[in-house]
Amino acid sequence: MGYLACQTPGHDDITALVALDQRSLGGLWSAEAYRREIDSPNSCLLMLVHRPNAIEEAAPDLSTASIADLQPAKGLGAVMSQEFTRCLTSNESERPASEVMLLGLGCYWAILDEAHITVLAVDPRYQRRGLGQWLLLNLLLSACGCRNLVPADHRALTRATLEVRPSNSRALALYESFGFETLGRRRRYYADGEDALILWQNSLKTADFRDQLRQRRITASRRLERQGWQLTPTKFSIDRT
Repeated sequence: MGYLACQTPGHDDITALVALDQRSLGGLWSAEAYRREIDSPNSCLLMLVHRPNAIEEAAPDLSTASIADLQPAKGLGAVMSQEFTRCLTSNESERPASEVMLLGLGCYWAILDEAHITVLAVDPRYQRRGLGQWLLLNLLLSACGCRNLVPADHRALTRATLEVRPSNSRALALYESFGFETLGRRRRYYADGEDALILWQNSLKTADFRDQLRQRRITASRRLERQGWQLTPTKFSIDRT
């Protein structure tokens, strides 16, 4: 299968991000919106990348690095700009062996003491393989160890929230497995008129939740490895505050 890497995008990756957004989210965010997310100090935007070859061993895993220290990984968009659409519509076996592929993306905003998860998406061809869970794990691990990056407000993040469609049973099951609870509803939130459920997880700073994430990470990594994925080397620590 190749190597899986979670990393932060740079401006060169915007074309690939928009293409995946259109394929998996129906065009939720524009190129300009992704540019703002990349530039925002309070936005943690991650992309899940398939690499045919191992990246440099010293490269940090996203879940272990302080958001303030994360460096953009340039160049994915340049690699994929001309071939991205063709490869997404082709069979996996037809892709060039050397191609780098963007498989998923996730994002949260650090607002006061809250991690507001705004995006979690996986290429439809790669769904039901545990990649969404892997992205969510990385987002939550990052949120557990970061502080709000506004200079005058360095409080730790203690809870996470998101909106999800009631009809999206798979997403609901995933979030509930991480302890998210439905605590509200936004009427006619989506463009097609469907409501949104408001989910909350209030345990980011507890030892029990951190232990749960560590165990989930072990289980999730084993599942991915059984499928043939090789995960990039990590220096695992979520106690970064």
